[in-house]
Amino acid sequence: MTKKLPHPTLPCLWAPQDDALYRQYHDEDWSVPEYDDHALFEKLILDGFQAGLSWRTILYKRENFRKAFNDFDAKKIVRYTPKKIDRLMNDAGIIRSKTKINATIGNARIYLDIMEDGPGAFSDFLWGFVDGRPIVNKWKNYQDAPVKTPQSEAMSKELKRRGFKFVGPVIIHAFMQAVGMVNDHEVGCPRHKAVQKLAR
Repeated sequence: MTKKLPHPTLPCLWAPQDDALYRQYHDEDWSVPEYDDHALFEKLILDGFQAGLSWRTILYKRENFRKAFNDFDAKKIVRYTPKKIDRLMNDAGIIRSKTKINATIGNARIYLDIMEDGPGAFSDFLWGFVDGRPIVNKWKNYQDAPVKTPQSEAMSKELKRRGFKFVGPVIIHAFMQAVGMVNDHEVGCPRHKAVQKLAR
């Protein structure tokens, strides 16, 4: 059966037409190059919570996550007490996984270690895996894109070596797509060229 190809002026085939929040995410957030340390840390944590779930599930809980995790302030997260963890485990607005919550605390600690080198240290570390420039692919259909790449495997391996959790190569590839390190918008999607113009 022939794959349906995108119309030259329509968004990626995965962008839903009947889900306003998800469509907004495609149109405004996905694959936009992100260089801010804090924003990259937040997205890495959220992608970790996505493990075994859909991004739509996380997207609809994103504001709840921000509230529950002190707007992903790593300095506050590393000081979470057992009492705070219990509150998170009883928060129906987030994914109540003790393993992922504890991983978030540990990941925040490692993030702060990297940030000791100064502003931009985490961003420079992550973007170094693509030599500081987005990888621009030209898929006609999003289903042709791989679920992991040599770059995501390399980043995953180094993150794990440093002690990060929930950073397998598939999760990391999704992270790299989301933060614009990889432009995997379909070539027929208007956002393909638009996000390229936003790269440093």
